[in-house]
Amino acid sequence: MHLFLNTPSFTKCPKCGKAVLPHRVCASCGYYKGREVINVMEKLDRKERKKKEKEIKDYEKEGVKPEAKDSAPVTK
Repeated sequence: MHLFLNTPSFTKCPKCGKAVLPHRVCASCGYYKGREVINVMEKLDRKERKKKEKEIKDYEKEGVKPEAKDSAPVTK
């Protein structure tokens, strides 16, 4: 019985900015340690591929999280 289980710590992917477990390939962009390990784009259709490439390009250009610009601000 594990009484002291901790929540996993996440790191930020340097390529796309998504949360990733340490020492794992990013499921969003397929990069690990600055090189492409999995070609994620080949599995996507044309429309999804274009959207994903734009998100990654915007993140590299501005350093803005891709999911942050699409969501509306939360108000209480």
